[in-house]
Amino acid sequence: MSTVLKTIGIVGAGQMGCGIAQVSALAGYKVNIYDLSQERIESALATINGNLARQVSAAKMTDDERKAALSLISGSADVNDLAPMDLVIEAATEDESVKRKIYTLVCPVLKPDAILATNTSSLSITRLASATDRPERFMGIHFMNPVPVMKLVELVRGIATEEATFKMARDYVSSLDKTVTVAEDFPAFIVNRILLPMINEAIYTLYEGVGTVDAIDTAMKLGANHPMGPLQLADFIGLDTCLSIMQVLHEGLSDSKYRPCPLLVKYVEAGWLGRKSGRGFYDYRGEVPVPTR
Repeated sequence: MSTVLKTIGIVGAGQMGCGIAQVSALAGYKVNIYDLSQERIESALATINGNLARQVSAAKMTDDERKAALSLISGSADVNDLAPMDLVIEAATEDESVKRKIYTLVCPVLKPDAILATNTSSLSITRLASATDRPERFMGIHFMNPVPVMKLVELVRGIATEEATFKMARDYVSSLDKTVTVAEDFPAFIVNRILLPMINEAIYTLYEGVGTVDAIDTAMKLGANHPMGPLQLADFIGLDTCLSIMQVLHEGLSDSKYRPCPLLVKYVEAGWLGRKSGRGFYDYRGEVPVPTR
């Protein structure tokens, strides 16, 4: 296994992929974002440019640093462009069948000693690794959203992950000025195993009429000193993602305390997925978000 990581491939030009590309380029890595859609790639590059420009305006970096970071990021809709990458991080949607399809597509083009990682927030690393040609060079590198702001990264080994793979992943995360926490390969790892049941409980509290959206979020912000209320946070994460993580916990741990709240299911069925779709527990279509219940 080569000892120095220089190039990072990212699969998926969504919010997480953008953030991982941005922090990697700022740390001096050459980055290639792969996505099936050229339009999404261009949108991702524009988002990163906008984020970096805001950092320059806020005097958090110089314009030269912005240009240097941008010069290290490219995008491609051709999977073969991932061939020279030392580390490839899959940051696709939280759906196991989608991730498996990606590995089938990506693995044949990777060089033999390349590491493949997933940014999954809840799925079994061991099970995902079994869908690749390199389970010993596969692991979970779970960044938090939004990546440029959040300091934590969860590292999760599968049953077959080699120590050298883990060490390389840990060195990579440290080079981004992030803090590593190591989680065992159990459903939803550490952060989401604790966070999502709290959000689900907040939704039950709304469902049962204990409090309104506003009352619940105000109570947790001022009563528990949380920076944002649990329903506001659910909208930020995406209600579809919240539901899929609760389903992983419920199925994986077979405990009724992880049963997704029926109201969460109803919102997802309505397509009210939170901030990204314009409506969730709040309606974002006007000047200020308004509670929808």
